Amino acid sequence: MPPLPDINHFIQTLAPRLQAIYQDAFSEAHINRILGWISYYGTKSQPAKPWDEKDIVLITYANTLMRPDEKPLRTLYRFLHSQLGESVSCVHLLPFFPFTSDDGFAVSDLMTVNPSLGDWTDVTPIAKEFDLMADLVINHVSTSHPWFLNYLQGEAPGKGYFIEADSGADYSQVVRPRNTPLFTRFKTSQGMRDVWTTFSDDQADLNFANPDVLIEMIRVLLFYISRGIRIVRLDAIAYLWKKPGTKCIHLTETHEIVKLLRDILSYVNPGVLILTETNVPNRENWSYFGENNEAHMVYQFGLPPLLLHALFSGNSAFLTRWAKEIPDTQPGQTFLNYTASHDGIGVRPLEGFLPPGEIRNLTEAIVAFGGRISEKTNPDGSSGPYEMNITYLDAMKGDLNGIDAFQVARFICSQTIMMSIRGIPAFYILSLFGTSNDYEGMRSTGRARSINRKTWPENELMDLLSKETMNGMIFNELLRLLAVRRKWKAFHPDSPMKMLESGTKLFAFVRGYAGNGEILCVSNLTPHSIVISPSIVPGKQGWDLISPDNHFLLSESIPLSAYQTRWILID
Repeated sequence: MPPLPDINHFIQTLAPRLQAIYQDAFSEAHINRILGWISYYGTKSQPAKPWDEKDIVLITYANTLMRPDEKPLRTLYRFLHSQLGESVSCVHLLPFFPFTSDDGFAVSDLMTVNPSLGDWTDVTPIAKEFDLMADLVINHVSTSHPWFLNYLQGEAPGKGYFIEADSGADYSQVVRPRNTPLFTRFKTSQGMRDVWTTFSDDQADLNFANPDVLIEMIRVLLFYISRGIRIVRLDAIAYLWKKPGTKCIHLTETHEIVKLLRDILSYVNPGVLILTETNVPNRENWSYFGENNEAHMVYQFGLPPLLLHALFSGNSAFLTRWAKEIPDTQPGQTFLNYTASHDGIGVRPLEGFLPPGEIRNLTEAIVAFGGRISEKTNPDGSSGPYEMNITYLDAMKGDLNGIDAFQVARFICSQTIMMSIRGIPAFYILSLFGTSNDYEGMRSTGRARSINRKTWPENELMDLLSKETMNGMIFNELLRLLAVRRKWKAFHPDSPMKMLESGTKLFAFVRGYAGNGEILCVSNLTPHSIVISPSIVPGKQGWDLISPDNHFLLSESIPLSAYQTRWILID
């Protein structure tokens, strides 16, 4: 294994980074405190593990599966071990810490496992068998967090950790992901104060202009790494740095902090990766690769809504245009592809991509399919859609003509496309189970996002998966497709993807290198049978890997039934 970088070289990297962030507020003491925490938690000369076609991410809450006699983390591990086996390589365990709201993202203790879920000894088996991804909820903490309680009393640590409104400042340009007030009033030892709360009145934004806050978060990060976390998801990172008179999103200081965290991880443990969570328009999102010195992975936030629109409209034009614009990545960078997560289906990535009328038609259809639309506040004070709250399965209930009988076929098509494109595929566990909208959960919490955060009794779910139910059919078919995908180098995350001109009813591209196991990935986005033109791809013959009994001469026409996808190995 490679030796750790020289400490003096590391300091020479760290100092200018901190200087760029804090300028005159920077001091040598800040470096010494960071080095002290690194010494406390230790370093590990673990090389970066290269990703390949076998890498699949599962996104899940710790308590998605429940049984009355067992802590949820133990139930989850047993399910992962016995049912998924080699189907997934990485588990993104959504926040499993004590919290007060937002299903875990209003964290009241960043370093303790929620006792209702288990403890760190229950996390360890997952981290040993799978690459474990965890959230560093970095932008904010719960208003019940000790830091915030101390802030209210004017005591340390916490005093100076939060952002109070300045009556003379201009906040009119601030980009808002919610339509709740930007500031929330609290009673402090110094009187009533308005505190910055980007996401809710229970989530107080941290003041990263105070170096003590950054050093505390570095300490938390190092603790996570010591516990076996291999991928760190930087939650809501785009909003980290605040500067009145600006949009307060994607500021230079935010990018510098991401670079700093990567510098630290490269020194402490080169095998740990950073994933940034920035649900914004595509080019803003992709900017978090930096110059190969920020995130190792970024989400493809444009994929879920554009793929949904393509299947809803039966028109691949916008999805194909997006796919053609995906930037080339450098070695050590890749995309995380997904269609569903614990959050809703973001609408912001559609800005400037879909005409407003197309967005309106799509959001109206989602409501007709049983979903909800969450809104944000625009700079001019108006409201607009921020995300569509619905399970991805129920988003597939119909097309522009209304609800039809193709829900399952349309959904399987969406998941097959997702796992075909360049990058690493990620499955939300409820999609894997073929879960429909959870209206009871939404009623009980009063939050639209709860529609896609169902908790399953383990015995009920296992019974459904073992029978010829919709849940069982979807689960088994997705595992079958993943088993096929894992066998082919063409699906390596770094493998080329060449888009094809195939008309608007098809979405088609080739993965892999010419003459070395190229795979034609072609999907029918309509409820009608289609015949592929023989001119779509050069070659003599091919074999459909999804339906291996299908052998084609590529000089002949190839049929596709409604919403069918073929992976054709080209000879």
